Amino acid sequence: MRNIVLGSLFCLGIATAFTSCRKTDSPLTKVTPKDIDSIAANFYEQYLKLYPLEATQQGDPRYNDQLPVNIDKDFISGEVAFYTSVQKQLENVDYENLPDDKKVIYDVLDFTLKDKIGAYNFHPEYIPFTQFGGLPLTFPLLGSGEGSQPFETEKDYENWLKRMEKFPAWADAAVHNFSEGINAKIVLPKKLVIKMIPQMRSEEIITSDKEKNIFFGPLKKFPKEFSEETKAKFTKLFHESVEKNIIPSYNKLGDFLEKEYYPKARDTDGYNSLPNGGTIYSFYVKSWTTTDQNPDEINKTGLQQVAMLRSEMEKVKQQVGFTGTLEEFITHVKNDPKAMPYRSSDEVLKAFNGILSKITPKLKTMFSVTPKTKFEVRQTEKFREASASAEYIQGTPDGGRPGIFYIPLPDPSKFNVTSGMESLFLHEAIPGHHYQVSLQQENTKLPKFMRFGWLGAYGEGWAHYCETLGPEFGLYTDPYQKMGYLSDQMLRAVRLVVDTGLHTGKMSREEAIAYFLSNIAYDEAGATAEVERYMAMPGQALGYKIGSLRIRELREKYQKELGTKFNLAKFHDEVLSQGCLPLDVLNRKMALWAEKQK
Repeated sequence: MRNIVLGSLFCLGIATAFTSCRKTDSPLTKVTPKDIDSIAANFYEQYLKLYPLEATQQGDPRYNDQLPVNIDKDFISGEVAFYTSVQKQLENVDYENLPDDKKVIYDVLDFTLKDKIGAYNFHPEYIPFTQFGGLPLTFPLLGSGEGSQPFETEKDYENWLKRMEKFPAWADAAVHNFSEGINAKIVLPKKLVIKMIPQMRSEEIITSDKEKNIFFGPLKKFPKEFSEETKAKFTKLFHESVEKNIIPSYNKLGDFLEKEYYPKARDTDGYNSLPNGGTIYSFYVKSWTTTDQNPDEINKTGLQQVAMLRSEMEKVKQQVGFTGTLEEFITHVKNDPKAMPYRSSDEVLKAFNGILSKITPKLKTMFSVTPKTKFEVRQTEKFREASASAEYIQGTPDGGRPGIFYIPLPDPSKFNVTSGMESLFLHEAIPGHHYQVSLQQENTKLPKFMRFGWLGAYGEGWAHYCETLGPEFGLYTDPYQKMGYLSDQMLRAVRLVVDTGLHTGKMSREEAIAYFLSNIAYDEAGATAEVERYMAMPGQALGYKIGSLRIRELREKYQKELGTKFNLAKFHDEVLSQGCLPLDVLNRKMALWAEKQK
């Protein structure tokens, strides 16, 4: 395995668990803007070796056979040492003399390193996965042949066999870490663990039936050029590996969670009940929002937003002549035939394309820089439609694959526009994720860790902000579409109240579900899944609304300050010009932009 050199300070070999690292005799003493690019490039090159699944997701095939045990304490200590070494390189940078665009690169890398090192102070490895995320949930999709792991050549099939061989070691480390968490009293709530046990015992994973086990998916889609002999070879090897590596590992995880972990799991719901839980939650709030706002401030913002949105919903209720309470109206619109005007998938897809046609003339006045990557609206494939949500899948940076807005339509006659049809398009498609992600990927001037990076407060904040552009695009004139927009806004506002409420002890899971249902037109199962997501990933759900509000605040601030010199297209172009940024870095960047406009 080859080593790679980071600047002149650090060399790492993953296979040796970082033991071969050493400083050179000639440390950097003067760093130029060009060196900042080099530090950033080398950081990301090494990061992909640490996290090869991310390389696979980006279409980088170099590490497609690797599956490091990244929850192991030796791996973590080496990872932290690596981040610390990059920080030392940044200390040699003359920040004040950097050009503005290089200052942004420095700021983002500095935030990233501090955030990654800071997280390990709170032992996230003690909870290696949850019911909502983690390798045991993503690994089956990778192995299905329908994910980002390629299965186009013999080498691809061999690579995946190597990854399956390494999964038992990861699973053993997960059991060990959960046990360490029990000793440290950092454990998941029983209400979440009870959902994880059947996930580990899903028939799609632990059956030996080649027709039902998801890991046999690649055997059903052999490349045409494979000979019968090659197909037979891989069929045999896959069956052996699934029986030896996959089924026993998932059974072990399921048995451990049921027999050993569940009895020791906690009866409480929020992080406030953990040792040092308040400090841990505050860290996650800062990490996910990329700001210094504290949970109490965010909770108050959420309550204010919910009250404002309820007032707007009351207006829609009166507009359509509904005489019951707001809660009754929220329930009513779920089943109102007027909100379900479509009879076929083609009608729904045509309506979404109609939104694009309607907003296109205005796009030219609101954006002067637009993506080269093409865009399409598609119905979600039947095999995954039943459990899928509307989503945006980015195109490839070379333009080979378009950005695609997928909409699941298992029954078009039940597609309800109050689910936020127009706002959904602005968020997931144009100008939301398609503009933001495509422009970021297409910007070859950015270092790769920023071209392919993601910060939810910015990325989801931008998409959520784009929903608020509806009136300027001439949308939300239909009361049901307006209600859909308000519901989308309300979902993110409720998250501020519920996430902070759960993890500071102000709300129980049951109170959070009740509050959710009183403001959002979900059924109880959907509301429960949302609340349990917040329990599993404290702080993650805060970024949408916090990011959206920040972008809106910056827009209003500079509209007022610049007056006639404010140009909305230039503002949007500048917000999007360097990809995902921590919100406080975005503040500094936009302040510099505003000075230049004057």
